[in-house]
Amino acid sequence: MTLDEILREIEKADSFVITAHDNPDGDAIGSCLAFATVLKNLGKEKIDVLFKEYPRVFATLPNSDLIRTEATLEEYDMAIVLDCPELKRVHKDYHKYFENAKVTVEVDHHLKNAMFADLDVVNPAAPACAEILVSSFQYMGIEITKEVAACLLTGIITDTGGFRFASTTRETFEFAGWALSKGVNVSKIYKESLMTKSKSQFEAEKLAVDRLEFYMDDKITFTYMTKEDEKNLNIQAGECDGIAGIGVNIEGVEVAIFARERDDGFKLSFRSNNIDVADICMLFGGGGHKLAAGCTIDASLEEVRKAVVEETKKHLQ
Repeated sequence: MTLDEILREIEKADSFVITAHDNPDGDAIGSCLAFATVLKNLGKEKIDVLFKEYPRVFATLPNSDLIRTEATLEEYDMAIVLDCPELKRVHKDYHKYFENAKVTVEVDHHLKNAMFADLDVVNPAAPACAEILVSSFQYMGIEITKEVAACLLTGIITDTGGFRFASTTRETFEFAGWALSKGVNVSKIYKESLMTKSKSQFEAEKLAVDRLEFYMDDKITFTYMTKEDEKNLNIQAGECDGIAGIGVNIEGVEVAIFARERDDGFKLSFRSNNIDVADICMLFGGGGHKLAAGCTIDASLEEVRKAVVEETKKHLQ
């Protein structure tokens, strides 16, 4: 079985590099730090967790000091990519470490996955990558310490929207209860992962709400953020992550769309209560989950708005 092979490779390896998709969220960061903590507990010393930037709210997680922007080695025995369906979603500067590693591992829960590693563990039914790691560590006989549990629960709480999303499972609650019994401060993690906002984040959400537009008898919402907006508001990593879900919480709205200007165009984030938005995003070269997906379109704001709204209308008709 793949997990048996991964355990054997971990035992043989001395150096590890771990990363996830670019612009990581709580599931990506929590999963990476959980894996890094497990390796550290197994006596491994050469561990790099690589992110160019990440939301500062997660800087208090165990072993966050292992996160760096640049690698400390040229090559690693094992490269691990978590919460990422394809290598191109990893920051381009880190591809070489994956390509040059002796063995590569990926763990992911996205529906459309490229199975790009030597050893792939993919379960689209899991509500979070962190929840796959829970069962994986248990299968491999690896102890889930309080510190590991805190990282995993951060990922689970983030990707289930605080246990609100339909993807939440019985196992999700069972692990949360178990983590609580281990002394993990569940309420603190919940508050820091989902509730705490910086002033700049609050201002960004306020601006997005002011710009919210409704289409198709109020079934679709669209809002946006430009690079100039982010500069003026001094937006930091992760501070726009909650905007995509604002519209979908309005009664009658079936699909909410958030367009965020980046250097390569507009990054679109789709959220839905019932519609498979991954299908819509795939038409624009993206993908994701059924109710949460994204894509990037290199065009003007008006062109982007028209394209995604019209395509969403077709899926709702």
